[in-house]
Amino acid sequence: MSATRFPDHTLETAPPAARPTMVSVTEKQGYLPAGVARLATSPETLNGFLRLSALFESTTLDPLSREVLIMTVATRNGCHLCVAMHTARLAALEADAALVAALREGGPLPDERLDAVRTFTLAVIGTTGAVDDAALAAFLSHGYTPRNALEVTLGIGAYTVSTLANRMTGAPVDPQLAAFA
Repeated sequence: MSATRFPDHTLETAPPAARPTMVSVTEKQGYLPAGVARLATSPETLNGFLRLSALFESTTLDPLSREVLIMTVATRNGCHLCVAMHTARLAALEADAALVAALREGGPLPDERLDAVRTFTLAVIGTTGAVDDAALAAFLSHGYTPRNALEVTLGIGAYTVSTLANRMTGAPVDPQLAAFA
């Protein structure tokens, strides 16, 4: 995508409604990610994604299960930026290298419980939420709950916004994430 259509906004060029969010992200990350700079073109989309993401982070799914869901959506949707960013998050969580490699490849995971998240996420996407009893039962049989099943839909929604927006804007991988690309 053309940078002229989705510019790398700065605090000076961004729509005023995006500026407080850009400041907050910069303070938290230590830099302004290119994805945020481009998403600032639509303050509603930028703020909406970050709110959805924060809500997803507050769910009862454990951090590793949340990252499995995010990476599943990111690889399915081909978002190189999200893959790099969440590979870095998995490294910070000290996730097993085999797990990270399997997630990046989009294949079965070496941990059955985490693979249940991956499989269920793909089932929810593939059936547009109309998962059958067997798919739900398989997910629940790994210690997840009906609440977690609904939280999966929240995660899918949040990271569908992110992955599609990053692809549309052509957001590059930031130098700070290059090692995880």
